[in-house]
Amino acid sequence: MNIGLIGLGKMGMMLLLNMREQGFKVYASDRDLSLQSEAEKHGAEFHKDAKSMVKAMTGRKIIWLMLPAGPVTEGVFEGVLQMLSSGDIIIDGGNAHYRDSVRRFEKASEKGVHFFDVGTSGGVEGARNGSCMMIGGDGEVFQDIEPLFRAVNVENGYLYTGESGSGHFLKMVHNGIEYGMMQAIGEGFNLLHKSQYDYDLEKVARVFNNGSVIRSWLMELTESLLSKDRDLSDIEGVIPSSGEGQWTLEEALKLKVAVPVIAQSVMVRYASEDREKYGEKVIASLRNEFGGHAMKRKGMKDEL
Repeated sequence: MNIGLIGLGKMGMMLLLNMREQGFKVYASDRDLSLQSEAEKHGAEFHKDAKSMVKAMTGRKIIWLMLPAGPVTEGVFEGVLQMLSSGDIIIDGGNAHYRDSVRRFEKASEKGVHFFDVGTSGGVEGARNGSCMMIGGDGEVFQDIEPLFRAVNVENGYLYTGESGSGHFLKMVHNGIEYGMMQAIGEGFNLLHKSQYDYDLEKVARVFNNGSVIRSWLMELTESLLSKDRDLSDIEGVIPSSGEGQWTLEEALKLKVAVPVIAQSVMVRYASEDREKYGEKVIASLRNEFGGHAMKRKGMKDEL
């Protein structure tokens, strides 16, 4: 089975290595030409653009996109679709919005091209050594490419989820759950950090991850990061948001399903990125106005 892989970022490059190790012929393309030597070192056939790559492929073409959600994926999808023929396959392994995936499925179908939306979990390590994937698209055609998913995922680590959009919808909810779990870990360790007890937080994470109810890969990662810097002194408390949590929250509101933990975790991320803190300034000023409460001014001690 020959695969055309577009997008050799951290996830894409590791997936390339995984595919090559599993014996697949991989054609690869990325606009960052500095990645050519790395791809070729691992046995991939690198092309400077998607057009050249698709042209070089023989037989039924399977094109795997590993790109950021939004305009980048849209542009590459549109371009690749024009190059493919009836029976060919496009796999989107990025974090696209499920509604975009449904639309792309319908557009590809008009040309007889099969489109699969694949939610990918497991991070860079998973992409290299075995991921977890959630796959939406045509069930009959999925049987043709199932050996590919069986090969690049851990045992029991892939699921055909049904019709178009279902793979990326499931991954969206997965990421919403992930937001909530990370938020709980962060809050708990913050409380331990500020308590009167001198906990070794690396060892706390280790014991939590051995036999406790909350043991998990996230706890394992917590132990690892605390072993490098217990106070996280070199890290800014800014939590970027990829959008998946927001999408999860939007769908919950639309369906009138309560997801308070996920909602709060999304709000915390937004708050962390607010460097100006204008809202907090308004609140501090209001407390000072109506009650004479202390208020901090830049460069000055607290007001009395």
